Amino acid sequence: MNIQFWGAAGEVTGSCALLSIGDRRILIDCGLFQGRRQTEERNHRPFPFDVKTIDAIILTHAHIDHSGRLPLLRKQGCKAKIFTHKASRDLCRILLLDSAFLLEKDTEIENRKRLRKGLKPQVPLYSKNDVKKVLNTIIGVEYNKVITISPEIKFRLLDAGHILGSAIVELTVTEDSKTRKIVFTGDLGHFDVPILRDPSYIDQADWVIMESTYGDRCHRPLKETLDEIGTVIRDAREDKGNILIPAFAIGRSQELLYLFSKYYDDWQMRDWSIFLDSPMAIEATETYLKHPNLYDEETIELLNDHSWNELLPNLHISRTAPQSMRINRIQAGAIIIAGSGMCTGGRIKHHLKHNVWKRSAHIMIVGFQAQGTLGRALVDGAQKIRLWGETIQVSASVHTIGGLSAHADQSDLIRWVSRIKSNKRLILVHGEDEPLKILKQKLESTQENCMIKIPVYGERIELD
Repeated sequence: MNIQFWGAAGEVTGSCALLSIGDRRILIDCGLFQGRRQTEERNHRPFPFDVKTIDAIILTHAHIDHSGRLPLLRKQGCKAKIFTHKASRDLCRILLLDSAFLLEKDTEIENRKRLRKGLKPQVPLYSKNDVKKVLNTIIGVEYNKVITISPEIKFRLLDAGHILGSAIVELTVTEDSKTRKIVFTGDLGHFDVPILRDPSYIDQADWVIMESTYGDRCHRPLKETLDEIGTVIRDAREDKGNILIPAFAIGRSQELLYLFSKYYDDWQMRDWSIFLDSPMAIEATETYLKHPNLYDEETIELLNDHSWNELLPNLHISRTAPQSMRINRIQAGAIIIAGSGMCTGGRIKHHLKHNVWKRSAHIMIVGFQAQGTLGRALVDGAQKIRLWGETIQVSASVHTIGGLSAHADQSDLIRWVSRIKSNKRLILVHGEDEPLKILKQKLESTQENCMIKIPVYGERIELD
């Protein structure tokens, strides 16, 4: 019995782990490599294992760095069924179709350049048709229901609290008359945040493969974050400007709508016109509304007393491009939630073009901004930005809001591990080198009977 890591080993992208039990092969996640060009080029390499030998795939959640290469697996001959939570299956339809659209669009642009140079055109990594084929192989399951893959392999999903439908995978496997419990945390959520329940705990496990994205730091307390959001809204009201919020379509956009509803009176939200200006975020929000059984108690109680329309009567859904363009005529009093979350594309760039040069405007950054992105440039204090070949002065106030992360921080990870009663055999993944090393040291100093491994790409670990 062994496991090999073909992604998210010493990095936070391309999650993919191959578990071998006898002659059975179980794949946990198969995500796209995202980031710099050389990182994304890895998506075009052949899989380092025979895709036709995979017996089953278990998907922890729908984010593209965990699900994005599933259509490629199918395209290359993998016939295995994919198991995931029902809500993750719904979100995969949104995210994978969008991924295919972007891949096709990027290839079309690249091919225009290649044809002008007399070069052979390329084909996209996968197409929307490839996505539709893989969506038909996804089986949606509920939390806590035991699923039998074979007589020797069973699993259940537990709530990971990261995004809607995110799951901890608890596998019970038998080999040579020995039964072991192997747990994959997927991406664990931050405790005590709005909408979703906290991550489920595990009492016992022989091995735990755990994410470590923020293993080196703690997030800002939620109360301080809420106070800061309230201050930004108050200042923007006094400046008689608009508020632009680049937000990820899944998770962050829904969290913002919830907070605007909950603090409607405290933040005087009635003074604003709120626009959800992202087709993907609108579709994701509709998916969230289909699964109210996954909400935490506070959110359920809020919705038992009011409908969403009552809670946020001044919310405007902007589906079409003409609707989005009309927003740019508004000089003051608009809160605009739009993608992309790092300002690398989407409608937020158009809103920046019409607002970022105004001293009255405010930009609220509510998520991680990677190096090299337009969002990171704004966070780092850029005085000018480039949009469609035009240089634009940054006169708007830029606010970086901490504390809204969907990932567990160091204290959350330690809190989760401390509930394991058995000897703790941990394999740390989904983290960069420094967070991995710091978390390993912290766990070894705070937890008894703790043995920790940090794998590199392609490493095989025997699960003895």
